[in-house]
Amino acid sequence: MKRNELSDYLNQYLKTGDFSDLCPNGLQVEGRDEVKRIITGVSASVELFEKAIEMNADAIIVHHGIIWNFERPVYRGGYRQRIKLLLENEINLFGYHLPLDAHPEIGNNAQIGELLNLTEMEPFGEYNGKAVGVKGVVKPINAAQMFEKIKALINPDALIFPFGPGLIKTVGIISGGAQKEVKQAVLNDLDLYITGEATEFILHYVKEEQIHYVAAGHYATEKFGIIALGDHLREKFDLNVDFIDIPNPV
Repeated sequence: MKRNELSDYLNQYLKTGDFSDLCPNGLQVEGRDEVKRIITGVSASVELFEKAIEMNADAIIVHHGIIWNFERPVYRGGYRQRIKLLLENEINLFGYHLPLDAHPEIGNNAQIGELLNLTEMEPFGEYNGKAVGVKGVVKPINAAQMFEKIKALINPDALIFPFGPGLIKTVGIISGGAQKEVKQAVLNDLDLYITGEATEFILHYVKEEQIHYVAAGHYATEKFGIIALGDHLREKFDLNVDFIDIPNPV
């Protein structure tokens, strides 16, 4: 598949033009024109790039790329090494941030919702004018059982603040670093809110608002979308696509 064909398809499929994001979504570093082997991963890193080179990748697709509006790194240290590896080996780097959170089928949040058997799923969690998460209902389940399910399916080290009702019926999900968006879960009168991280103020806020809060890991909650995207590309275009898991406890 040609690089530009892949780029055009991904931009259309993920509807990148619909988002006001913290980064450019799409091709971030141009490599060779022909793409036969793709490596996917959650976050750009030297470790990911070196493993991709060992596997003869023509393109790497990640959720967290190397270009962000809030930083302007100079080409030194790890950042220099990342760029050097890509350019010397003519590897294309694609990054998709909010579009990969929000996609209704292969997005991080839709995938987690399906994993937890949510029904009546709908967009939830506005960020920069666009809903990036999902909310839905579950068959009434004991809170302790739901927490064990989350640990088993997403992250055994999930941080749990159990301050909601004994039976969970409604759930909101926004993967990654969406701590502040718990306020939207409270406004929607949800029983449980799942995201990736927690900051200091969360404990008392959710205790006072009587909602369950689960920080299941930024990395752990954002593996699902990139894996599903890789599966989609493999099935649709018969491309050689592999996910490289580089666990991060955060």
